[in-house]
Amino acid sequence: MDGQSSLGIVVIGRNEGQRLIDCLTSLGPHIVRTIYVDSGSTDGSVAAAEGLGARTLRLDMSAGFTAARARNAGFAALTSAVPEITMVQFVDGDCMVDEDWLARAAQELDDHADLAVVCGRRRERFPEATIYNWLCDREWDTPIGEADACGGDALFRRSAFEAARGYREDLVAGEEPELCLRLRRQNWKIRRIDAEMTLHDAAITRFRQWWRRSVRAGHAYAEVSWRYRGSADAIWTTNTRRALLWSALLPAALLLALLVGPVALLLLLAYPAQIARLALKGGWREARHWQAGLFSVLGKFAEAEGIARFHLRRLQNRRSQLIEYKS
Repeated sequence: MDGQSSLGIVVIGRNEGQRLIDCLTSLGPHIVRTIYVDSGSTDGSVAAAEGLGARTLRLDMSAGFTAARARNAGFAALTSAVPEITMVQFVDGDCMVDEDWLARAAQELDDHADLAVVCGRRRERFPEATIYNWLCDREWDTPIGEADACGGDALFRRSAFEAARGYREDLVAGEEPELCLRLRRQNWKIRRIDAEMTLHDAAITRFRQWWRRSVRAGHAYAEVSWRYRGSADAIWTTNTRRALLWSALLPAALLLALLVGPVALLLLLAYPAQIARLALKGGWREARHWQAGLFSVLGKFAEAEGIARFHLRRLQNRRSQLIEYKS
């Protein structure tokens, strides 16, 4: 059996509208080995997916939604319906898959028995529409080669996914890096190859959406790093500490220093200095790089909000809640 005929696809989404249709259409003949997992859509997504030839599954929403739950449910349903599948491509419903990606990724897994996951270049579909979309496109441009983690779009070896028991369904964000950590603990490898993979439509048009997305990132940093605290391969501890440094510790130090004298206001220069440092890394002549530096610093305050949310709910023994940004 060749690599592509042993490959299936899990698409997850909710109220993605035309983006879902574009996503499923981009799969071409692979649609017959595709399952679309719907999480409570009210826009006719299930009917549209069925009309295009995909299998569909309505996620039981009574247990609450996480992307991890949807992907696990899709994986189980797909491998049950098509048991010969040995590779599963996960795709978010707001993404279009490059026409050459599946063949290229399947060949990579076939050629390297130690690989559990292959990912490629995810790009924003409309990066110039808003600064927020451009920042997402910049975020997706990760280094080529062996990696610590993948994102929501990636091709998984079925046996590796099953050995790791899939995603942690109670994680509201950060489920992909957490799974990849467990895979690496089992001596599997994750690799990003130099190939176009997907076009993603973040559709972030307002500051509030970007802020909530950054809050979600902070929540993920806090929750996953808390779970692995004290372990040799702790994950996202540095990200959590960095967010707290810029958003809490430095302002607190500034307030304390003001008791000594106004010279402490010089500490405020740390923020423009950090923005300038980040801008210079990208190219100081480009205004977008200065904007990226500014949003990177602002983002630490949003991330700190997410960190605080996680720990507050943890101390209250309450379950984390989904943080959505597209609404």
